[in-house]
Amino acid sequence: MSKVRVRFAPSPTGFFHIGSARTALFNWLYAKHTGGTFILRIEDTDQERNREEYLNILKDGMRWLGLDWDEGPDVGGNYGPYFQSERADIYKQYLEILRQKGRAYDKDGAVFFKVSGEKQVLHDAVYGDVERLEEKDFPIFRSNGTPVFHFVNVVDDICMEVTNVIRGQDHLTNTNKHIELFKAFEAPLPQFAHIPLILKSEGQGKMSKRDRGALIEEYQQKNFLPDAVRNYLCMLGWNPKNDKEIMPIEEIISLFDFPGIVKSNARFDERKMAHFNTEHLRGLPEADFENLAKKSVENAGIALSADADFVSKVFALCHPKASNMETFPSLVSYFFDDNYVFDATAKEKVFKKGNPTERLQQAYEVLKNAEFEHDALYQAMVALAQENGVKPTEYFPIIRFAVSGQSGGADLFPMLEVLGKERVLKRIDAFLQNNVQ
Repeated sequence: MSKVRVRFAPSPTGFFHIGSARTALFNWLYAKHTGGTFILRIEDTDQERNREEYLNILKDGMRWLGLDWDEGPDVGGNYGPYFQSERADIYKQYLEILRQKGRAYDKDGAVFFKVSGEKQVLHDAVYGDVERLEEKDFPIFRSNGTPVFHFVNVVDDICMEVTNVIRGQDHLTNTNKHIELFKAFEAPLPQFAHIPLILKSEGQGKMSKRDRGALIEEYQQKNFLPDAVRNYLCMLGWNPKNDKEIMPIEEIISLFDFPGIVKSNARFDERKMAHFNTEHLRGLPEADFENLAKKSVENAGIALSADADFVSKVFALCHPKASNMETFPSLVSYFFDDNYVFDATAKEKVFKKGNPTERLQQAYEVLKNAEFEHDALYQAMVALAQENGVKPTEYFPIIRFAVSGQSGGADLFPMLEVLGKERVLKRIDAFLQNNVQ
């Protein structure tokens, strides 16, 4: 059996789209699963719409997702060139082959392919056998001399010895033309696998580049984890059949195969993508999370403490609460800045009932003599509550609000321990002195 060779063949005419990324990913996964070769081939024959900017965004997005290619732009290979714009002589040679076979003719300035008139059967790895008759001859070169997609697609697959074509279900109707061309060239057919479409999150129709959440660049800018985006994209049209969704890439590679690809179209869900990101973020090793957190916080303009041990403790404490790196700086900012802002919504919740200022004054007196270890702090507040005949939760919200300006976040008593006695008492004292209500 020949070694698997798959290709991703985008056109650099727009931003890197979720649908294109999923197609690239499925090809990459199959190559990794089988020990095959993943080719990046650029279909840049549309000179009016091609832009270098889009090509760079595409390559950057693929690298960000970890979709390294074995052959193609920047890495080369034995089957190049990998830009269709550089393969004009090859296309002319293959056109001549068709002319000699009587399968190509001129019409209205264009060149048409003469179909066989026979029904073709596509043995698709996802959809099974699809039988179709291509009734009409179709153009393979335009009147301006440029080759048509169907022709160059097949010629390139033949020349690059592609064994498996994995692409969107919307190409299923094209495949009959491609089979006609493969047979006309007397070339072996690759195995086709047409994958389901990605539908927009609301309403009808396929997701487009204009839809919210459609561009890979958005997730790069929001500091999503590439592993999370990749994991979520896998689940759009593939079922690992193990009742798991959140998986490391090594496990996905080991499981990925055509029987797991489903026929039904997949609906994109931005909230679910965010959920995948949160799960991957919280599953990061502490050292990896700390590196990511430092970059995120510093990029937000927050000056970190010179005390590296303190910084590590803050990030480790807040790691389980992190939902994404875009909002993480606001979760930890008060640790590094005594001039933190008191959240208006949190303030309203804290002062809604009872006498929180009196409770805070009582807590302050106890904290002055308490051991600043989270279990000891908790027990001190429980004892204080019992002494005053109230629930311990009467004290928790106002203490948190006074030292952080927030109503949620890291667990309260570990947070007080990390902040330290001096800083906590100083903040509570300032709160009481300024009568923040």
